[in-house]
Amino acid sequence: MVKEISLADVRGLIGTETGLSDWIVVDQTMIDAFAHATDDHQFIHVDPVRAAGSPFGGTIAHGFLTLSLLSTMNFNCLPRVREQTMGINYGFDTVRFVAPVKAGARIRGHFILAEARFRGAGMLMTTYDVSIEIENERKPALTAKWITIIQFDPKDRPENV
Repeated sequence: MVKEISLADVRGLIGTETGLSDWIVVDQTMIDAFAHATDDHQFIHVDPVRAAGSPFGGTIAHGFLTLSLLSTMNFNCLPRVREQTMGINYGFDTVRFVAPVKAGARIRGHFILAEARFRGAGMLMTTYDVSIEIENERKPALTAKWITIIQFDPKDRPENV
């Protein structure tokens, strides 16, 4: 169960792992659906027979599929801010695709709150150092600096923060 925190609690979490998501299986059906949605049908993603002869030894997930799963991982494990009225994906400062996610692999997200600062009367910008772990692999699938914005009613902004 994801816990709930207040805006006043957020700053105290800087530098800590604030979330570890559940495992997600990235199977061929998911990879094929992503290929269809993005019109990226490169054989290393959608042709298990041909991909078996590639350096990967089988099909792999698109890097952007892996990246997109951060949204569900975030929802799965990060604390909810009680005063939040809306969350906005602001973008990434860096994204590195470190290791391939083979079809059938399980992955999960690690979230470390790196920074939190107020922007305007009703917005809190947060930066997370994120990585996606591949079960039983030494290297992560990806690492990134992810920036999000928590919107809230300005009257709910804590004093002395």
